[in-house]
Amino acid sequence: MSIIIKPIITEKITKEGEVFNRFGFVVDKKANKIQIKNAVEAAYGVNVVAVNTMNYRADRTVKFTKSGLISGKTNAYKKAIVQVQEGETIDFYNNI
Repeated sequence: MSIIIKPIITEKITKEGEVFNRFGFVVDKKANKIQIKNAVEAAYGVNVVAVNTMNYRADRTVKFTKSGLISGKTNAYKKAIVQVQEGETIDFYNNI
C-alpha cells in the first residue's frame, strides 16, 4: 500500500515550505499520522516534526443544459501537511 499518492505544489504550500518548512501531500484516505510520518521520512530522508491531516469530501454539481441535467462530482481525498525539522527541506524538483 502506497501511503503518499502525490505532493501538492501550489503557491500557498510553496510559501509555507519556504517560511515554516511545511510541505503538502495527497495521501491514502485510511492512513494515520504515524504512517504518514514514517512514509515521508523513508521517501525523502528528513525528520518530521508534526503532521496535520484534512479530509476533503466529494463536491457534487448539477448543470442545467439544453440537453437536460448533467451531474458531476470531484474526488474525495485526504491531505497531509508535514512540518520537517529546522534546516531540512524537501526538493520535489530534483529528479525531473
